[in-house]
Amino acid sequence: MIKYDLNDRVAVVTGGAQGFGLAITERFIEAGAKVIIWDIDDNAAKEAIDKVKSENLSHQVVDVTNFEIVNKNLDEVEKKYGKIDIFVNNAGIAGMNTTVAEYPLDEWKKVMNLNLNSVFYCCKAVVPFMLKNDYGRIVNIASIAGKEGNPNASAYSTSKAGVIGLTKSLGKELAQKNIAVNCVTPAAAKTRIFDQMTEEHINYMLSKIPRNKFAKVEELASLVTWLASEENSFSTAAVFDLSGGRATY
Repeated sequence: MIKYDLNDRVAVVTGGAQGFGLAITERFIEAGAKVIIWDIDDNAAKEAIDKVKSENLSHQVVDVTNFEIVNKNLDEVEKKYGKIDIFVNNAGIAGMNTTVAEYPLDEWKKVMNLNLNSVFYCCKAVVPFMLKNDYGRIVNIASIAGKEGNPNASAYSTSKAGVIGLTKSLGKELAQKNIAVNCVTPAAAKTRIFDQMTEEHINYMLSKIPRNKFAKVEELASLVTWLASEENSFSTAAVFDLSGGRATY
């Protein structure tokens, strides 16, 4: 396993208690970072901390769809650690599997709020901290659905397309600074998000992957760790595929 150097870096991972977020958290810890899990599920966060068993890991119960709460918790992180070097926007939900015509308005707003608005809130809030220290790495977890648009998953696909656009915009805004902003577009992986999907939709996603298997959370964690490292000093406003050959652009 490649060892990236995140020694003395302070990282926040949203939705860090499970799935992609936990895999990223574990890899960051192995690389020497101090990691703060942000998760709405206090019990899941505590279970993650029990699993990882590191003095460099802590958690805050944060509703990332609330800008004031995001700001308040970032202030607390900076007061405790003196800086915020890395921020990973990973928290998200799949939403319902149904047609656009039948998609409930409340469900659409719920998916957009967590998958897209929260990424904007967190980026808006954390950038001033990174500018102050002239260093930062922001990694947003999007999805191949944001590029291709999965049928019967319009809210999810649209929200992830928005994350890609936001990443490109913010990355270009900060290109003259020592702050990199990139996103990753993985194909599906077997995480608890599958619990929110129909079996038909899961089979559809697998059928679209030329490698005929789902992504591994460890592979995504490795890519994100490089993007979050000082070693990545050039790439910004970019989209990194982890799609098993599915991506067409």
